Amino acid sequence: MSDAATTTGSRDPVHAELVAVDQEWTRAIVSNDAGQIGSFMADDWVIVSESGIATKEQFLTYVASGGLTHSAMDRVGEPRVRVYGDVAVLTTRATNTAHYEGRRFDADEWTTSMFVRRDGRWLCVLSHITPVASP
Repeated sequence: MSDAATTTGSRDPVHAELVAVDQEWTRAIVSNDAGQIGSFMADDWVIVSESGIATKEQFLTYVASGGLTHSAMDRVGEPRVRVYGDVAVLTTRATNTAHYEGRRFDADEWTTSMFVRRDGRWLCVLSHITPVASP
């Protein structure tokens, strides 16, 4: 693959693989199983949100404690996938229902996940979430 970004369509095998990984990760998040969720993340993964930056350890510890759970997560529309060799960026809109410290939150967010291919599999190194603007 060249250094230039490739715009991949749903028939491209790398695009399909990344979309499948993202869907499996979504199912893991809804399972609320910290070990399963963590298997999709590189050790140096971080999430960036309106609250700031959290590490993989911080995030998974909170999930394991039950302080953060998800009961639903659904993609809205088709994801945008760009591949740069062994790095890929997947951006999509998603709705989810979460419970944070016992309080229910329904969110509609734009999410961007950066993946790297390590030892033949895609692992997420960065997730960024942005709430969808109110109309």
